[in-house]
Amino acid sequence: MSTTGENSGQIAACALEAALGRVKAPIATAATLPPVCYTDAGVFERERQAVFHRSWVNVGRTDRWKSPGSYTAIALAGVPIIVLRDRDGELGAFANTCRHRGARLLEGQGRCQTIRCPYHRWTYALDGRLLLAPRMEDVADFDGADNGLIPVRIESMDGFAFVCFDPDCPPLAQWLGDFSNMHKPWSLADMVSTRRREFEVACNWKSFIEVFNEYYHLPAVHPDSLAGLYDDPDDVDEVSGQYTSQFGTTQGNSALLEATQEHTLPVIDSLADRNRYGTRYTWVYPNMTFAAGTDSIWMYEVYPLSTNRTLVGMTICYPKATAERDDFAAKAQHYYARFDAAIAEDIPALENQHLGLDSPLARQGRFSPLEPSVANFACWYAERMLDR
Repeated sequence: MSTTGENSGQIAACALEAALGRVKAPIATAATLPPVCYTDAGVFERERQAVFHRSWVNVGRTDRWKSPGSYTAIALAGVPIIVLRDRDGELGAFANTCRHRGARLLEGQGRCQTIRCPYHRWTYALDGRLLLAPRMEDVADFDGADNGLIPVRIESMDGFAFVCFDPDCPPLAQWLGDFSNMHKPWSLADMVSTRRREFEVACNWKSFIEVFNEYYHLPAVHPDSLAGLYDDPDDVDEVSGQYTSQFGTTQGNSALLEATQEHTLPVIDSLADRNRYGTRYTWVYPNMTFAAGTDSIWMYEVYPLSTNRTLVGMTICYPKATAERDDFAAKAQHYYARFDAAIAEDIPALENQHLGLDSPLARQGRFSPLEPSVANFACWYAERMLDR
């Protein structure tokens, strides 16, 4: 007897929910996320709604938009938005769609004085107000004040910018809980971004952030570049916000390759005790992760394009005093080389992993004790996906 498509869908949904239920156990007994969470188009659409459209999602550091009129057009989990700095210096976010007939307004990044639709020339101020709607003066009951750009919630904390599509989601400060206190030693708000690059990777967005938050892969993927720098980490921290964090000491500066340790920059002034000799790795759910080192932070925000394609933004930040040093430009090149080298080693491993996950024979696995932050995210993700 054949199974109808509807029944097959119900069976698949039940199997997914059962698999996600196995993720929610303590790490010692928990299963990893099922492979379909990385490869299945239906799961990808479900997570866009359950994870990205109901969360505060990172869009980079606030100094990505340095001056009034600076903008970036972002496709965020299938939703086109504009993030920009208005004439008063405040960050704003809007739907990237004209209020007339829906044309996309901006693409890429740059600076603008106003936002002008390329289709019918409707023109908006940087605060979203409609300024000009050609030949609409004779349209009955048309009020320009009711036809400004559709706003998107945007807030920032410690120099990181976040947007949210869900009006019922709590404020960012509540979402992040004790995040600021956890990272207070690094004075994150005072950091300045000195380099940003974007690239695409042929893997699922979750895989990309997972590799950044576990020590287990270091000997195999970074044997000659980074593995020798890292001691076994502390236990994962107990936190109150929508994030996970883990600190570990290092044998040298983790922001430099093993072979270029002589180019280190000054330790961040506000650091004390063990924080001066290690790195804190943090994952803010769902899509931002960063490492807070002894002299710098390096962060990634990821944008899911499909099950097997991810856009990554990478930003490097230093204390303002460090970035103003006469020798900064020369020394910073060694840091940038380290970050690029690590990514160049991670990407083949991630793309190979995705090919394995895409096999119909792939199954859920188990977590190593060196993957607690990945397990924490998996539990958070499972809860979001099961919350209907």
